[in-house]
Amino acid sequence: MKDMFDSIHDLQDRRREVEMGGGDERMAKQHERGKQTARERIDLLVDEGSFVELNPFIQHRSTDFGLNHIKGPGDGVVTGWGKVNGRPIYLFSQDFTVFGGALGEMHAKKIVHVMDLAAKNGAPLIGLNDSGGARIQEGVLSLDGYGHIFYRNAIYSGVIPQISVILGPCAGGAVYSPAITDFVFMVDKTSQMFITGPKVIETVTGEKITAEDLGGSKVHNAMSGNAHFRGGTEEEVIENVRRLLTYLPQSNAQKTPIMAVNNESDYREDLADTVPFEGVRPYDVRSVVNQVVDTDSFMEVHKEFAKNIVIGFARIKGETVGLVCNQPKCMAGGLDIDSSDKAARFIRFCDSFNIPLITFEDVSGFFPGVKQELGGIIRHGAKILYAYSEATVPKITVILRKAYGGAYVALNSKSIGADLVFSWPNAEIAVMGPEGAANIIFAREIASSDHPEAARSVKIEEYRQKFAHPYVAAAHGMVDDVIDPRETRIKLIQSLEMMRTKKEKRPKKKHGNIPL
Repeated sequence: MKDMFDSIHDLQDRRREVEMGGGDERMAKQHERGKQTARERIDLLVDEGSFVELNPFIQHRSTDFGLNHIKGPGDGVVTGWGKVNGRPIYLFSQDFTVFGGALGEMHAKKIVHVMDLAAKNGAPLIGLNDSGGARIQEGVLSLDGYGHIFYRNAIYSGVIPQISVILGPCAGGAVYSPAITDFVFMVDKTSQMFITGPKVIETVTGEKITAEDLGGSKVHNAMSGNAHFRGGTEEEVIENVRRLLTYLPQSNAQKTPIMAVNNESDYREDLADTVPFEGVRPYDVRSVVNQVVDTDSFMEVHKEFAKNIVIGFARIKGETVGLVCNQPKCMAGGLDIDSSDKAARFIRFCDSFNIPLITFEDVSGFFPGVKQELGGIIRHGAKILYAYSEATVPKITVILRKAYGGAYVALNSKSIGADLVFSWPNAEIAVMGPEGAANIIFAREIASSDHPEAARSVKIEEYRQKFAHPYVAAAHGMVDDVIDPRETRIKLIQSLEMMRTKKEKRPKKKHGNIPL
């Protein structure tokens, strides 16, 4: 006759079976590919001993195509919650050793359940993706499962942070869940994302391409912009996920914790020499960022995509801020289609999660050209205008050097809702640069001169002295103060402290219609 201890032993045997996933042989193959198992990845992500598993004994209920003879422990996904740096997170980790991580009805049900728990309890959701796609044997049930996941990705967007980590194949409909989430991480050589794989493309179009060239980490980080971070190993990538979480609040109902900082001088002497005085000379805006923010606190996002703008998280006196910075080192810091998309989405993320926005502006304008115009630069550029205008978090702009034309307006000017605008004394704020403006305004005088080039130089300097400086804008209240560059960090600390209680309401509506 059985007793309680027999039942406990049976429970332990069943749990061990689940934890073995597809078995020793398949786990060994996973390691041979340079990949961790689903549970090993969880151990890397969460604080030691903090993981609590949910629904370990769920099984598929399909009987077609021989599935009635296959158990599939946990139905190919591990779900639950744990802590990262002492704060709760919810997660799912697809198990490639079981059905190749393919998503079926009950697999999706487990993911949906943990997503709902994350939203109800106001904590980030982390998805560790490693899946062959839909479980074809389950047919439309698999597609329905994806739909339930996509729906929650959408309705929980802006409610809780959602992070996708691609740790193997992610194909077909599976790619749309990561695409809706806030940040996507990939691993070099083992992560791929694509709608249709290389074989299908070759069959349909005749084009030959490898999986890596079609949807690898470099492609999506540098070209498509579908991914935000990449690393050489799973360990490196997951460690960066842990780091990213330190900059984020648990949900839209909270603010990020303020971290302790070292006692360091906020007066930064070197900033006076960091930005070249001549507007045409390039420099790396990161050199400004790293002198203004807390030491080693800048975490760049989308580093390899649209390099003419730099975005990312940092801390100023321990407080998380989102940074949007023109990059004069690339395309003279001008805005194009990709940089507009990159900045706008980041701005909206920060606004969703109560993260103050700081803009370091040195912009030559929207990038000219037939390709940009035909590609829709008007629509894409409007996204930045919309995102800044819509945002209600504290918004501060520092004009470092150039602020020309519509790009000046778009990059968090006072007219579209900036709380504070500071300018360095060397800044040029104008409709266009002195060279272009002089050629238009004084065209007749220059043409009629006996020495056109000398006349042009005189008129350029005349325009520069009269208009291309920050004091005209300051006189009209479009710049709140012209500051010593060395005091930039001090001004930002004061401003952030002053605006911690900022509240700003918008007209009541269902939602706006951003020009997508």
